[in-house]
Amino acid sequence: MSKRVIVVGGGIIGASFAYHLAKAGAHVQLLDANPQPGQEATAHSWAWINASWGNPEHYFHLRHRSMALWRQLDKDIAGLSVQWTGGLLFDLEPAALEAFVKTQSGWGYDIRLVGPEVIKQLEPALLLAPEIAAHAPQEGAVEPIHAVEKILGAALALGADVLQCVRVKRLVEVGGSVTGVMTDDGVLEADVVVLAVGGAVNELLDPFALGLDIETPAGLLIHTEPMGELLNGLVLAPELHVRQTTEGRLVAGTDFGGTDPGSNPDLAASALFAKLQATIRGGEALKLSHHKTGYRPNPKDGVSAIGTLPGLEGLYVCCTHSGITLAPALGQFGASEILAGEKPSLLTPFAPDRLLKVNQ
Repeated sequence: MSKRVIVVGGGIIGASFAYHLAKAGAHVQLLDANPQPGQEATAHSWAWINASWGNPEHYFHLRHRSMALWRQLDKDIAGLSVQWTGGLLFDLEPAALEAFVKTQSGWGYDIRLVGPEVIKQLEPALLLAPEIAAHAPQEGAVEPIHAVEKILGAALALGADVLQCVRVKRLVEVGGSVTGVMTDDGVLEADVVVLAVGGAVNELLDPFALGLDIETPAGLLIHTEPMGELLNGLVLAPELHVRQTTEGRLVAGTDFGGTDPGSNPDLAASALFAKLQATIRGGEALKLSHHKTGYRPNPKDGVSAIGTLPGLEGLYVCCTHSGITLAPALGQFGASEILAGEKPSLLTPFAPDRLLKVNQ
């Protein structure tokens, strides 16, 4: 008999779990509180697929593997359309940038230092090209809501059920085992419940006097009106990370996590837009469309939390700040652990009990 798994949360992580679990033969129900999945952290992501940014080596290898799995998903799911544009990074001082590239390339990352001529070839629209930058040609991006829709569509085709506007009020626990969830419409039973709800995970753990040590920092991203092609890839400049979407919008923050909006998001958006205009040739023609502020789930030590929790059989949690990059790996490896009982070695350093807090 197929294992019954409920996935709570319809962002990119939940979608990946649903897809990989259904592909492996589980009976899957994905529950999302919104009328359209992906409207929480996923919708507010800069959506960079990468293994850079100075991560510890064990985290690098998980991210690097997930990049390869994104390429496989791009082949397996029609219309997913990952943009493998490459990334140009120069928001570090030259010495730090050189050390960064040396470390990353030593771990097997396709990254190199490039000078002004190559930088201008890669991104001719940059007004102030640096003297040195790091270029990672294998990096990419997705349009986050589009990716969720395509991955969930593939999960549906494999037999998963996707239930929208379903609010999970609490976990149902019997004798130390989670046996399902209580919704506004009653109880749904399962052999395993997967929590892929980002920063809301502690709301569902609180009745058990448990919590995970996570933060949910605010990040503001601005979106311009669509323009003709200005950028060829992802650009990570000092205090300005920007990419161009498939429909031509420029999406930018002071870094990939977004800008701290402070008490005046409109003012923060205006300042960021002015910096964007001053960075891109033809920037005076750009028009600001809107800005969004999201709240990214971020484990206290900065790396993923995925796995089971002691004392709660039948519960599996996944909370990470690199949701877009890591979705394929966490979904695939998590499905393997749930259904086969074997933890893939790449997940070993990321057990969530290291962040466990006992609430008084």
